[in-house]
Amino acid sequence: MTRRERLICAYFHKPMDRPAVYSRAGFPKDDPTYDRMKAFLRERTELKVGWTGIRWEPEMPVDIRIEPFSDDFDRRVETIHTPQGRLTSTTLVSRKGQPGLVETYFIKESCDIEKLLSLPERRPVLACEDFQKVVGEIGDYGIVEAMLGLNPAGSAVEWCGQSLFAEMSVMDRERLHWLCERRMKEIVRLLALYHREGIGPFYAMAGEEYVVPPMHGPRDFMDFNVRYDQPIVDRIHEQGGRIHIHCHGALKQVFAHFVGMGVDVIHPVEAPPMGDLPAVDAKAMARGRTTIEGNIQINRLYEADPETVREETARLIEAVFDDHRGLIVSPTASPYIRGAGEQCFPQYEAMVETVLEVAS
Repeated sequence: MTRRERLICAYFHKPMDRPAVYSRAGFPKDDPTYDRMKAFLRERTELKVGWTGIRWEPEMPVDIRIEPFSDDFDRRVETIHTPQGRLTSTTLVSRKGQPGLVETYFIKESCDIEKLLSLPERRPVLACEDFQKVVGEIGDYGIVEAMLGLNPAGSAVEWCGQSLFAEMSVMDRERLHWLCERRMKEIVRLLALYHREGIGPFYAMAGEEYVVPPMHGPRDFMDFNVRYDQPIVDRIHEQGGRIHIHCHGALKQVFAHFVGMGVDVIHPVEAPPMGDLPAVDAKAMARGRTTIEGNIQINRLYEADPETVREETARLIEAVFDDHRGLIVSPTASPYIRGAGEQCFPQYEAMVETVLEVAS
């Protein structure tokens, strides 16, 4: 099989000659210590490219200003002007290439949702027509996923912050549903555009992890994730597509609902201690219906020795690939520690080579 054929089989639940092996590629910016790893992954692993070539109209009426905060951070102040008043958020932006930190969210109390929804509904417009070119460039090495962005519930959490969302899930659920409904309609419009322009069949979405245990129970998962994701997944399947979902968290109580929705590939399906779902249990629920992409913990690729990573990878394959379907071996996150590319390279090499040996 080519690398592309192997991923197609993983997404369409068909037999594979070996598991696929893949790594997310959110490397630290401008960090040459990862150059050798990047070349190795390009040469030896299945590749996926995320494509986003749309813009939304009308554009969000946002004013942005940057003000000094400390030696390490600037403060980014964003103000949205709506027919019912202003909404403002603040974010600390690193001056040294480190992750930022949201200080305040646009929605600070439930009535702010009505301000946001007073803006006209947006429609997606194709801004870049290079999708087929990107597909041609990756060729037999992998696939291109059209990005859908955050799911409805995840989008609502990003507007509100997790604390306010949790509070409103008890005190004011209706307004949260208004946000989710608006976002669901946007994604359905986006899928219609993608279908019309021949963009697909692989799609990716994230955000479900905001509404999973332990922060939220199965009832909230059903009411905010399944309720609004199901029409999106159904539309994708009606168009002949396949959906990948990225979701950290303690998934044991809700994993069957991902499978029931028809999610084709889910990442990263974490076992204890980071999650609560061993791979063998996930496979029992997912068999023949959902491919598991995971679940080598990212910290192991920095902290363990290569032989230990090899053993963990072999155990994962044994637990999930007994039917020669439904496994993409992958770290749980992108390589992320600045300056540590050479430190983790032997562990990545051990993981990849263990997978490649399955077909030898």
